[in-house]
Amino acid sequence: MMAPKFCHLVLELAPVPLRAALIIKQEMLSLGGEAALPRKAAALAIEEAGVLLAGTLKQYQGLVQKLQIQPFGLKEIGAEISAAIERIKPKRDRVWRCGQYRLPLGRKTLIMGILNITPDSFSDGGAYLDPAAAIERGKELVAQGADILDIGGESTRPGAPPVSVEEELARLLPVLDGLAGEVAVPISVDTTKYAVAKECLARGAAIINDVSGLRDPRLAELAAETGAGLVVMHIKGTPQTMQINPVYTNVVGEVIASLRRSCQLAEEKRVLPEQIVIDPGIGFGKTRSHNLELLQRLQEFRVLGYPILLGTSRKSVIGQVLDLPVNERVEGTAATVALGIQAGVDIVRVHDVRQMARVAKMADAIVRFDPDEEAEN
Repeated sequence: MMAPKFCHLVLELAPVPLRAALIIKQEMLSLGGEAALPRKAAALAIEEAGVLLAGTLKQYQGLVQKLQIQPFGLKEIGAEISAAIERIKPKRDRVWRCGQYRLPLGRKTLIMGILNITPDSFSDGGAYLDPAAAIERGKELVAQGADILDIGGESTRPGAPPVSVEEELARLLPVLDGLAGEVAVPISVDTTKYAVAKECLARGAAIINDVSGLRDPRLAELAAETGAGLVVMHIKGTPQTMQINPVYTNVVGEVIASLRRSCQLAEEKRVLPEQIVIDPGIGFGKTRSHNLELLQRLQEFRVLGYPILLGTSRKSVIGQVLDLPVNERVEGTAATVALGIQAGVDIVRVHDVRQMARVAKMADAIVRFDPDEEAEN
């Protein structure tokens, strides 16, 4: 009964017509909450204004009720506020639909193990070009605690040259054939190419991990047709251009807006919401400051309502902060994994599976602690 009075939320509304913004502010203040508009709004010098709201769940409930009888599209804005609050609430019993697999979410953090079959990936390029070595490594990752295997045949490091469909498949298929049916976890294919994803799904993969954010909408159509899981990531530009002076006005807001558009596109193509996972794309068209702000504000991505995947393993932002080479970034990766779990991340994509599985297990024990369940054990 008292919970709505004690749970406090801050919400940022995208720009709305000024008269609507002024009514929202007036109604929220009347309920004892807080509302802030840009300075120019007071002088009526702008046509639209974003709104920053702060209040308890009970105050938001009152605001939504008040907005239902207001003009200027405020009923719809109120409905979106209500839906956003519902999406933010932690949910312990969700499922990620990936082909024949149903991966439980909310009880533990899933570990996605990275298997790069490339000569030029930033961390382990060239280590597993031999199919036999790659197959053995995939099995090793599962034994170490990977819940998902993510295999990639094209490097997405900054400046990496593109690879043809034929070359990418030549790298992936022998490994996929050797792992499908041999490991008891779903296999994800890290690709932006429709033809590659289609062939890999036909050969046993269950997830499409698309770093382009559905630049090719046919990937969404393929996920809808096959029931495959779909990871939609944010990237600014392409791997060839993404680190050439990336600029944002509001990095978190812009990344969230971009992911929202990608997910809407996926659902328009008949992908089920339960198939979709979002990835903020740490290191993909972001500076050190952009990456750190995204990591600091990861919990805000929960407003989209989709499970969150975090990929920070050994990345340059860790090297920049710690001044360490790629092969000495395990502790920095561990810090981002633990803090990501605290922020509500569901899946972590990592190279060092054994170590990160332990980090995730300890973080989960704290973050997901339930006194009632503990008493039963």
